[in-house]
Amino acid sequence: MSASHLVVVAPSQEREATSDRIKRLQAETKLLAREHVEALGAALANVARMASEIAEGGDVYPVGAREMARRLTEDATRQAVTLTAILDRY
Repeated sequence: MSASHLVVVAPSQEREATSDRIKRLQAETKLLAREHVEALGAALANVARMASEIAEGGDVYPVGAREMARRLTEDATRQAVTLTAILDRY
Protein backbone atom coordinates (compact mmCIF):
# COMPACT_ATOMS: atom_id res chain seq x y z
CA MET A 1 0.00 0.00 0.00
CA SER A 2 1.36 3.43 -0.88
CA ALA A 3 0.95 6.60 1.06
CA SER A 4 -1.45 9.22 -0.25
CA HIS A 5 -0.03 12.50 -1.42
CA LEU A 6 -1.82 15.52 -0.10
CA VAL A 7 -1.32 18.94 -1.54
CA VAL A 8 -1.84 21.87 0.78
CA VAL A 9 -2.93 25.05 -0.93
CA ALA A 10 -2.54 28.28 0.96
CA PRO A 11 -5.71 30.37 1.09
CA SER A 12 -5.68 33.24 -1.34
CA GLN A 13 -4.97 36.65 0.06
CA GLU A 14 -7.36 38.25 -2.42
CA ARG A 15 -10.62 36.33 -2.64
CA GLU A 16 -12.90 37.13 -5.56
CA ALA A 17 -16.18 38.67 -4.43
CA THR A 18 -19.20 36.52 -5.16
CA SER A 19 -20.83 39.22 -7.32
CA ASP A 20 -17.59 39.57 -9.34
CA ARG A 21 -17.41 35.82 -9.76
CA ILE A 22 -21.02 35.71 -10.97
CA LYS A 23 -20.32 38.47 -13.52
CA ARG A 24 -17.17 36.71 -14.71
CA LEU A 25 -18.93 33.36 -15.07
CA GLN A 26 -21.86 34.97 -16.90
CA ALA A 27 -19.45 36.66 -19.31
CA GLU A 28 -17.64 33.35 -19.91
CA THR A 29 -20.95 31.57 -20.46
CA LYS A 30 -22.12 34.23 -22.92
CA LEU A 31 -18.85 33.92 -24.86
CA LEU A 32 -19.12 30.13 -24.93
CA ALA A 33 -22.73 30.34 -26.14
CA ARG A 34 -21.66 32.72 -28.92
CA GLU A 35 -18.90 30.34 -29.97
CA HIS A 36 -21.40 27.48 -30.00
CA VAL A 37 -23.81 29.41 -32.24
CA GLU A 38 -20.89 30.39 -34.52
CA ALA A 39 -19.97 26.69 -34.80
CA LEU A 40 -23.58 25.92 -35.75
CA GLY A 41 -23.42 28.60 -38.44
CA ALA A 42 -20.20 27.11 -39.80
CA ALA A 43 -21.75 23.64 -39.80
CA LEU A 44 -24.80 24.96 -41.68
CA ALA A 45 -22.53 26.61 -44.24
CA ASN A 46 -20.72 23.29 -44.68
CA VAL A 47 -24.04 21.45 -45.09
CA ALA A 48 -25.11 24.03 -47.70
CA ARG A 49 -21.84 23.52 -49.60
CA MET A 50 -22.16 19.72 -49.55
CA ALA A 51 -25.82 19.84 -50.51
CA SER A 52 -25.00 22.17 -53.40
CA GLU A 53 -22.41 19.70 -54.68
CA ILE A 54 -25.02 16.92 -54.66
CA ALA A 55 -27.74 19.12 -56.17
CA GLU A 56 -25.43 20.03 -59.04
CA GLY A 57 -23.92 16.54 -59.30
CA GLY A 58 -25.99 15.45 -62.22
CA ASP A 59 -27.22 11.98 -63.01
CA VAL A 60 -24.74 10.21 -60.73
CA TYR A 61 -27.02 11.15 -57.82
CA PRO A 62 -30.61 9.93 -57.52
CA VAL A 63 -33.21 12.49 -58.57
CA GLY A 64 -34.85 12.57 -55.12
CA ALA A 65 -31.50 13.16 -53.43
CA ARG A 66 -30.64 15.99 -55.83
CA GLU A 67 -33.99 17.70 -55.21
CA MET A 68 -33.69 17.31 -51.44
CA ALA A 69 -30.13 18.66 -51.60
CA ARG A 70 -31.28 21.65 -53.67
CA ARG A 71 -33.89 22.56 -51.05
CA LEU A 72 -31.43 21.91 -48.23
CA THR A 73 -28.87 24.21 -49.89
CA GLU A 74 -31.35 27.07 -49.90
CA ASP A 75 -32.58 26.44 -46.36
CA ALA A 76 -29.16 25.90 -44.76
CA THR A 77 -27.77 29.01 -46.46
CA ARG A 78 -30.73 31.10 -45.28
CA GLN A 79 -30.43 29.75 -41.72
CA ALA A 80 -26.67 30.44 -41.62
CA VAL A 81 -27.28 34.03 -42.73
CA THR A 82 -30.00 34.42 -40.10
CA LEU A 83 -27.69 33.14 -37.37
CA THR A 84 -25.02 35.62 -38.44
CA ALA A 85 -27.55 38.46 -38.26
CA ILE A 86 -28.67 37.34 -34.81
CA LEU A 87 -25.09 37.24 -33.56
CA ASP A 88 -24.40 40.70 -34.99
CA ARG A 89 -27.20 42.09 -32.81
CA TYR A 90 -26.25 40.06 -29.72
